[in-house]
Amino acid sequence: MSPDSLQTSFLLPLAMFAFVSSVTPGPNNVMLTASGASFGYRRSVPHMLGITIGVVVMVLLVGAGLGAIFERMPIIYSVLKYLGAAYLVWLAWKIAGSAGIDRGSAGARPFSFWQAAAFQWVNPKAWIMAIGVIATYTPREDFFTNLILSALVLGVVNYPSVSVWTLFGSAVGRALRSAQALRRFNWCMAGLLLLSLYPVLADA
Repeated sequence: MSPDSLQTSFLLPLAMFAFVSSVTPGPNNVMLTASGASFGYRRSVPHMLGITIGVVVMVLLVGAGLGAIFERMPIIYSVLKYLGAAYLVWLAWKIAGSAGIDRGSAGARPFSFWQAAAFQWVNPKAWIMAIGVIATYTPREDFFTNLILSALVLGVVNYPSVSVWTLFGSAVGRALRSAQALRRFNWCMAGLLLLSLYPVLADA
């Protein structure tokens, strides 16, 4: 197989993996649903961009050799994993206490770009996506060129996929006209975020 055909043969399977991984429930999408409901789509755009760019950078760095460090020093990965779990519990508590833009506490605001990007490093699902892209879908031949191509495909697919959840949350936020109804919705989102910790606890 020629290098050109090799580079194109993995794009469709990779795009399908990126779509399924990005659009299925997980910490990012639960948080975006809650953000859409509480703050609307436009104010959640930095959050979505932070997720997409954060995952792309993770793929590039892990593929470039950061993964080897975790293999030699697995304690670093374990610390990140449990810090991420603790952070998700804190986020679930914050989401449960959110009551929307006008009804929320003073100073309430959605995730910033940098917060969302940094969160990917303690997000178990983001690690699964990054490792899957690198180990399963990126050809070994001309690896670094294909790694960059894989990261770009992931970024292109990821943003519209996570946008679906923000749009859904935004629609829910408009439909839930009372503070009590929105508070119940956010409690449900907080519960789903806690359920997303199952892979971490099962691997403990």
